[in-house]
Amino acid sequence: MALIRLLTRMSEYVHLKQGLECLGASSQSKRLQQHTAAHSSSCNYQLLPDCLELSYGGLVMHFDYVWLRDHCRSASCYNAKTNQRNLDTASIDLNIRPSKSRADENSLFLTWPDGHITRYTLTWLAQNSYEGQKRSAVQPRILWSADIYSSAQVPSASWDKFMSCDEELKNFLNNFLLYGIAFVEGVPPTLEATEAVTQRVSLIRETMYGRMWNFTSDFSRGDTAYTKLALDRHTDTSYFQEPCGIQVFHCLRHEGTGGRTLLVDAFHAADAVLQRTPDNFELLSHVPIKHEYVENLSEHRNHMIGIGPVINVYPWNNEVYMIRYNNYDRSVINTVPHDVVRRWYTAHRQLTAELRRPDNELWVKLKPGKVLFIDNWRVLHGRESFTGLRQLCGCYLTRDDVLNTARSLGLQA
Repeated sequence: MALIRLLTRMSEYVHLKQGLECLGASSQSKRLQQHTAAHSSSCNYQLLPDCLELSYGGLVMHFDYVWLRDHCRSASCYNAKTNQRNLDTASIDLNIRPSKSRADENSLFLTWPDGHITRYTLTWLAQNSYEGQKRSAVQPRILWSADIYSSAQVPSASWDKFMSCDEELKNFLNNFLLYGIAFVEGVPPTLEATEAVTQRVSLIRETMYGRMWNFTSDFSRGDTAYTKLALDRHTDTSYFQEPCGIQVFHCLRHEGTGGRTLLVDAFHAADAVLQRTPDNFELLSHVPIKHEYVENLSEHRNHMIGIGPVINVYPWNNEVYMIRYNNYDRSVINTVPHDVVRRWYTAHRQLTAELRRPDNELWVKLKPGKVLFIDNWRVLHGRESFTGLRQLCGCYLTRDDVLNTARSLGLQA
């Protein structure tokens, strides 16, 4: 971390020095072009030697000239019907610079050397600037402990309305995006109904485990030998290169005791690590770890390997988007230098302690008719021990299609 901070300071000094030199050279050769939009004091911009600086809505932004030309939304450069770029990016002169510019209350206009004119709305530039993205979240979320979630009294969706009403589906997905879990109640306790309710949300992701899985465990005797052991908190398919995005559970039948489902918001735990020990957070978000699944069957052998850090973040705003946490399936740690290993274990121990805090544990009893959707990139799940006969079915959903459904209903995802 000391080295990283040193390099960051050096980089900042170099950029500052270069910026001052550029400004000095520019002032000698020609004056910077500073402008204020007509009839508006909220928009100011100037054409710097290597970029356009825009001040709008309380935000100061910088746009590279190649970027500006590449993002022209005129009819010849962009197909508004298909939302695809027509312009060949490789044809843009990397030293391009606008020959003329002007702005009004809502838009910025740039004229390029070949005479082509590009119009950008100021709100579009603000939304798509690096500075704007850096201070905004890709997906709004509510981080929760058991008490926070319980106090929110998040409603479950109703099976009848869920299957026929888009507004019910939208409310369900909104809760799912905010909390990482959501429920549908009143679902007929059958494999077919479970499949139908999941397909209302997304395509089912078929894996080596099949399309829909249906497990029956019979621990009917009352002694310890016939008690199904507990399952500790984890994310599933950590050994996939892209872990499954959503997991669905439906308990079709349980004649016995125990078996509650444990849910933990790993984003909440990761945020606690970030707030208390930023160095540990950075280590967990940068060090790649292998997870592995090996299964020897009579017909064939499965060997899956997934590689990635425990905490996955967007690099421009440090927003967490995925947790890959599974102590059962973590492979040999051979991707970490010896002088980093102990620090990684220390950071991992702190995250594990947060995940195991009793006040972060939400316990839910799954019953026939109650279908649980879990964001497998965010919420860890586990299960307490149980006795008796228990039948559980479920599947994985493709994350892209869940988010696509949410966006099509007007949600930010």
